[in-house]
Amino acid sequence: MSTPTDDAPARPAPDAVRDPGHGPQSQHGPRAVVTRVLDRAAGWTRWVVLANLVGQIAIIVTGGFVRLTGSGLGCETWPECHPGSFVPVRHAATGYHQAIEFGNRMVTFVLVVVAAATAVLVWRSARAASVRRLGLVPLVGVLVQAVLGGITVLTDLAPQMVAVHLLVSMALVALSTLLLARVVEGDGPPHRVVDPGTWTLSRVLGVLLVPVLVLGAITTGSGPHGGDDVHAERLPFDPETVARLHASAVWLFLVVLVWLLWRTRRFPTPQRVRRALLAVLGLCLLQGAVGYVQYFTGLPIGMVAVHMMLAAVFTATVSWTLLTMRVRPGLEPPSGAVSAASAT
Repeated sequence: MSTPTDDAPARPAPDAVRDPGHGPQSQHGPRAVVTRVLDRAAGWTRWVVLANLVGQIAIIVTGGFVRLTGSGLGCETWPECHPGSFVPVRHAATGYHQAIEFGNRMVTFVLVVVAAATAVLVWRSARAASVRRLGLVPLVGVLVQAVLGGITVLTDLAPQMVAVHLLVSMALVALSTLLLARVVEGDGPPHRVVDPGTWTLSRVLGVLLVPVLVLGAITTGSGPHGGDDVHAERLPFDPETVARLHASAVWLFLVVLVWLLWRTRRFPTPQRVRRALLAVLGLCLLQGAVGYVQYFTGLPIGMVAVHMMLAAVFTATVSWTLLTMRVRPGLEPPSGAVSAASAT
């Protein structure tokens, strides 16, 4: 009777012989194909993250268009557009409003795809755990926003829900900006590149952005554009009073911003910080001009739409500016990183 020896070749498992494409060392199975695709897509991570940021801003613009055109209830229910149908149906009572509302929902669907791609690519990257967890935020946020949007429709565009819906979108813009910055920089500990006073004042500027956005949402909820001319209620505040409070918050923000710019001239400051602060100043003045024009011209739809778009861009710019005041060494950014950051 012969016995196997250590020199005898091992026999392959029967399953591996019959189906080599699914064997333990197969390079042709579905999992291997998906892995190769994701490995090749890794080089596009920064651009996918940038696309996510653009999408987060775009959904605010399209959502604002829905509200300004009175199309908030163009789709009567959620998640269906109409009872028994997920897509628009011929309905004389809704007219073009359902197409506008359904279009906004389709933009949300595209954003879900981009946010999911962002989550997968960032999670698979060889980065710090904090970066990978941050990569999940846009996807989770978009799903939460979809639920909030559904509640908003089911409550006939309650102004409180509309305001929350908008503010969550602004928060996602800020967090998506943070994610882009973390993706294009290293994983080393952060080091400040400005003096302590400028650093502290910049944190104050970031805090002041919150009341600017909150009061802006309240002003919107108190104004005439409720998303539906029949069902939508408005917040029980005097529009003129809350508009003045909103303007006061912006003026306080502007004072701190100018103070920061003065400090960058007095103390050694990297040029990129000065450029970022000047960008914030330019946007702040432009946004203020649009705000005053829309206030004195009776809130025309076009001006309000521009004001909302600039608010989203302004949020991203302020967030990026705060992040320029520190650097994270450790990983050398690839050549595409600088271009992605510049595109922002």
